[in-house]
Formats: sequence, structure tokens, C-alpha cells
Amino acid sequence: MSCCAPGRPDRAEVETGSPPASGASVEFDWRHIPGGGYLLGGSDHDANPEDGEGPPRRVTLSGFRVSATTVTNAQFAEFVKATGYRTEAERFGSSLVFHTLVSRRVAKSVRRRIDGSPWWWEVPDACWRWPAGRGSHVTLRSEHPVVHVSWNDALAYCGWAGVHLPTEAQWEAAARGGLVGARYPWGDELTPGGAHMCNIWQGDFPQADTAEDGHHGTCPVRSFPPNGFGLFEVAGNVWEWCRDVWTAQPDPRRAGPDPVGPPDGSHRVIRGGSFLCHASHCNRYRVAARSANTPESATSNTGFRVVG
Repeated sequence: MSCCAPGRPDRAEVETGSPPASGASVEFDWRHIPGGGYLLGGSDHDANPEDGEGPPRRVTLSGFRVSATTVTNAQFAEFVKATGYRTEAERFGSSLVFHTLVSRRVAKSVRRRIDGSPWWWEVPDACWRWPAGRGSHVTLRSEHPVVHVSWNDALAYCGWAGVHLPTEAQWEAAARGGLVGARYPWGDELTPGGAHMCNIWQGDFPQADTAEDGHHGTCPVRSFPPNGFGLFEVAGNVWEWCRDVWTAQPDPRRAGPDPVGPPDGSHRVIRGGSFLCHASHCNRYRVAARSANTPESATSNTGFRVVG
């Protein structure tokens, strides 16, 4: 799955430290998702069989509320300011950045290219503060999604803010926006009437992104129209961590009511695709599409949203 969001190449251990204290007063722009039955999964003709997208299945969910956007750099900065938290990328001293985002100056210090996916570079000091390495500060990206956050980092933020990561079923039900069986959160056409509806790759992957949708790299979290439930950027922009342990096999725990993934496993679910998705290489911006990464991994195209 390295085309989507590669895991840390060394799988090294870092000092985790104490979890931040909870009790923060954080305001989110909530969207309320009604309880009831939802048809999840898909049978798209271009699905990735190894991802376990199908077959479509009906689940029952309790009502819940979900943030309209992914957590932004500004919101994550509040967490860091209040707690002194250091992300796993900061403690590792590096993170994975897509090559076209790296400046020539920073490129000279790149530690390695990822085997099999040489467009992913391990960049020293890359982290949420420096998304493409030193000099790429987030000052002008306060409303972009925070990136270079691992699943463990996302859990730390949630614990502090008194929220949770969505289950995979909650994420998909919310992302579908009330539509049943559609390929995308807005319908079955990728660009209805020629309009770009999400931030994904246009051009020749992995060398030339023509940015016809107006963005190269991440975009602000309210750049495209919301879906029917009022959620922004649930397709493209950044992959979003979910609470569930990954499985691609049929599992009774993935059926209702309020389904969750298996209790144990090495990977965690990510959903939604990112600005790097392209039909020629990774078409996982479809609403049924799934992928996964290891919980300590962080990249320049992975973030998260929360449920309350």
C-alpha cells in the first residue's frame, strides 16, 4: 500500500512518554449523523480486490456527531501549546514526504528513497510543523489539515480533546452524505459538469501534477463543496485515520450494529484517499475504498477527523 501512505521504513521504536492530560475545552464544527441503517462497502468495477471493499453490507449505527473537517494545523497547534506534546515524527527525527513537495535545498539532506516507491523520501525534521522539511513552516497553512501525525498521535490528541477517532463504519456512513451506493460522496461522476469536487492528482503520476483542481499538495479544509451531511474533503486531500484495526477478510465484527474491526492487528484503517490519488495508480478516493498503515507511521498525506 506504499503508493497511498507508506509505513515507516525502519519500524523503529521511540519513547512514547506520558499521554497528555484530558479535559481541554475544544470547539469543533459538529455534524450530526442520524442513527439507522446504512449500506457500506462497494462493488465498483475498478475496486482493489486485496482491500476488502466488498461485498456491500448493511449495518446499523447509533446516531453520532463528527467534525465537519479534518483537524487543522491551527487546532493541532493548540494541543501542542497546551501539552508540550511531541509527535512520533518529531521523536523519530524524520518523516515521509512526497518528492515533488521537497525543495532543492532540503532534497540534499534526504536520508533515503523508499524501495518500490522512490517518490517517497525520508526527510530529516519533516513533521507537522515542517511538512516538507525545514523551511516549510505551517504559518501560512493554519487551515490546512495537520499531517505527519501517526495513529498514536491522533489518539493522543483525541484523549486531550475528549473526542475519539471514528470507527470505519462511522467514517463511511458520514462520508456517503446520505447517498446509497454512490462512487463518490457527491454522486457517480468524478467531475460532474467538468467541476473538480476534490483534491487529487491530475497529470502524469508520480512526476507531474498539473493541479487542475487548483491545488498541489494539501488544500485548506473547506476548499470544495461539502457532502450531503455537511462534511468537507472526505475524498482526497489527506487520508484519515480510523479507530479500527485493519482486516481485508470477511469479519462478523464489520457488520452491524455499531461495527468495529478485529481486536488485534499490525495496521490501522485509513480512509478517503489523498492529494496523491490518481486513477492510473491509486483510485482510493472512491467512498468505498480502504487502505491501512502501521500506527507509528506518519506521512505528508495523512491526517484525521474526530467524532464526539
